[in-house]
Amino acid sequence: MCFGFFSERVKTVGGNMPEVQRVYWDRGGVSVPRRKPETHKGDYGKLLIVGGSVGYTGAPNLCARAAVRSGAGLVYLGVPEAIWSVCAVKNDEAMPFPLPCDDSGKLTADALSPLREYFARCGVLALGPGLGRSDGTAALTAALVRKFPGKIVLDADALWAVSLAPDILREAQGEIVVTPHEGEFLRLGGSLSDGRERGAWDFARRYGCITVLKGHRTVIAHPAGRLYSIEAGNPGMAKGGSGDVLTGVAAALLGQMETEKATVTACAVHAATGDECAIERGEYGMTPSDIIEELPYIFKKITE
Repeated sequence: MCFGFFSERVKTVGGNMPEVQRVYWDRGGVSVPRRKPETHKGDYGKLLIVGGSVGYTGAPNLCARAAVRSGAGLVYLGVPEAIWSVCAVKNDEAMPFPLPCDDSGKLTADALSPLREYFARCGVLALGPGLGRSDGTAALTAALVRKFPGKIVLDADALWAVSLAPDILREAQGEIVVTPHEGEFLRLGGSLSDGRERGAWDFARRYGCITVLKGHRTVIAHPAGRLYSIEAGNPGMAKGGSGDVLTGVAAALLGQMETEKATVTACAVHAATGDECAIERGEYGMTPSDIIEELPYIFKKITE
């Protein structure tokens, strides 16, 4: 079977919205950069993941493991001090480090200072998996969106924090990718009244960010006007943790590829991997960890 994506144009939904490109992972050419012999880990992206809270140790770890499996050169994982020991045990390849947290085990705005040490060395920030909701996480999210100099992927509770003041998306220094499911999208102020494609397109243009609207046939909208629909995925992926895996894959590829291509490729690879897991294990029993374990095989087929 040939892995990759083939783009097929379909009709516009209405207005001035561009044609949607349907992306098929099994018809022709999603590509990722081939790894050259004389390279080192720094050539494949340095990634900073920030998330986790007491009771939510799985999400940041799934994200970190997915990033490692997606070729990231170095993966740093900033988590609340209260769960740092748990995350350290769960990660061999990624590098967890502790950050200030409140009594409930959620990150506080004081975490910004130690995180600044990673700004110069990391080109991509993945923010949100397992972060939790509090005044502290909201303040930290706003500060990181405004101050991190590289690319940013926002997921989960970071999207909740952004929903409190969506205009901060326009203040990001670098390119930004948001990855909401429909509920999170509506909370951010998006609209689905004219369909998913139109809603994602309007949101991307309004805030200048690549918008990944997750769900059945995930939609990716670029602020320049391009639209994609991922023609893969299955209901077995509708489980807690699948989105954290996608964030890890996307962040890893953002460190190795141009932003638009990396985002579309990540969504196609994630959906393709989910489909392979459904074939091998069934939709009921497959897990996000299974998706992570399948990632190397999908990437291997892409690069063969």
